[in-house]
Amino acid sequence: MKQQASVATGDEVAVRFNAVTKRFAKTVALHEVSLAVRRGEFMTLLGPSGCGKTTLLNLAAGFFSPDGGEILIDGERVNDVPTYRREIGMMFQNYALFPHMTVAANIAFGLKARHVTKHEIGRRVGEALALVKLTGMEGRKPRQLSGGQQQRVALARALVINPKVLLLDEPFSALDKNLRSAMQVELREIQRKLGVTTIFVTHDQSEALSLSDRLAVMSEGRIRQLGTPTEIYRRPCDRFVASFVGDANVLRGRLDRIDGAEVSVAIGAVRVSVPSGSLQGALASAPVDLYVRPEHLQLTTAGEPSARMGTIVGQVYQGGHVDLLVECVGPSPERLLVRSAGYQAMTRWPVGAKVGISISADEGVAFAIP
Repeated sequence: MKQQASVATGDEVAVRFNAVTKRFAKTVALHEVSLAVRRGEFMTLLGPSGCGKTTLLNLAAGFFSPDGGEILIDGERVNDVPTYRREIGMMFQNYALFPHMTVAANIAFGLKARHVTKHEIGRRVGEALALVKLTGMEGRKPRQLSGGQQQRVALARALVINPKVLLLDEPFSALDKNLRSAMQVELREIQRKLGVTTIFVTHDQSEALSLSDRLAVMSEGRIRQLGTPTEIYRRPCDRFVASFVGDANVLRGRLDRIDGAEVSVAIGAVRVSVPSGSLQGALASAPVDLYVRPEHLQLTTAGEPSARMGTIVGQVYQGGHVDLLVECVGPSPERLLVRSAGYQAMTRWPVGAKVGISISADEGVAFAIP
């Protein structure tokens, strides 16, 4: 298990966590986590429930104090700085709007607490309403708004104070799928327009991949991998990341040849070239597990050279693609998921058809058998 840290330094960094540890009674929620968030970056903390991602966000907000290490915002150590002095904007999972206040009053709350003049409050609230496309709704109460509109109010309230850092705690979880997708696009557009440094917490892999500049995959209080969405998806550093982020098939193979930065893995009748980093120290002919995404598998007619032979046992129509389940035979039976673009796959590969499976060149990552 490898914890990676950002290499950004100096003026590039907006928020830095240096070997941060947090305990709750006997439970260690964070184990010396180090992470540097760059200015203007959209950084996502991704992981399952209990991995420590929300604890890390709450530490940045000042709701908790670390038991070890330090937190810096704009180069200033803030371990003991109260939340209201950190110049952060926070958007909660349940939005936390004041039900008795109007939209305008909710947005203006943080400005009034900072003793901003009435004229300036009016100007900035108006700009915030325009930014989130709620102009004309300033007199409504939260109960008169849809879920998406309430979310926009919460976002406007977080942004109107011109925060150094915007913190988002699973803000889309209460929305239906279509509205969630639309709000993700709007949030990213606003974040890019303002250039505000953003730390976003989610357990939704597709959300993290679509929104982030970089993401930190967390498990058991540690960062397992830090990288761009492409790096995380195509080159996961360990089995946990490969399994947690996106769908993955696991095929048992054999290490065929080591050639510098790449190794050749034998899977059935084919050879697949993969990065050698995860197989350092492995011996030729050693058994390995190859992790391959469903879209990087293709079906072939029975009899052609293939990684596996099997039978179609299920079809799942997903609109833009079809998921095909293939039951493979052999010494270690496997059920593989093959993702095929277009609906034609349902008629071309019916349930019961005998098929072979090939693997796209240079796709996949292999790990030694423990």
